[in-house]
Amino acid sequence: YGFYDECKRRYNIKLWKTFTDCFNCLPIAAIIDEKIFTMHGGLSPDLQSMEQIRRVMRPTDVPDTGLLCDLLWSDPDKDITGWSENDRGVSFTFGPDVVSRFLQKHDMDLICRAHQAHGYEFFAKRHLVTLFSAPNYCGEFDNAGAMMSVDETLLCSFQVSGHVIWAS
Repeated sequence: YGFYDECKRRYNIKLWKTFTDCFNCLPIAAIIDEKIFTMHGGLSPDLQSMEQIRRVMRPTDVPDTGLLCDLLWSDPDKDITGWSENDRGVSFTFGPDVVSRFLQKHDMDLICRAHQAHGYEFFAKRHLVTLFSAPNYCGEFDNAGAMMSVDETLLCSFQVSGHVIWAS
């Protein structure tokens, strides 16, 4: 999405490689106050317990399938029930029912994810929120960027920048 080219143009390929090595060490997911589950992509049909995430050895490269791939690349889809193939050609899409079951099983209130360029957007009766922080992504999309703040009572608020907001 232009990061490699920018590193190469402004600095060198060695710096880009250093960034990718760093990215491979970043946390896969996080839990905020035992109630908000966060990740880049979405849920996985392989995820049964949080211990599975803790056991993923880091650093690592992202595989084409499985838990780590799904946490980075799966997407919600309001038009399906359960799990389905993802149009991206990697990972899955999941329906609102999957979100509800996951939150109930793990006694959580919200899933927070990224990975789709629309500022912020709720899904599954506001039990999942998608955030995208880069407005005018890659100079090609007329999208808004958003930031979510969580206070000490776990009340979430949003700040939006850009021209377009896709919240439902």
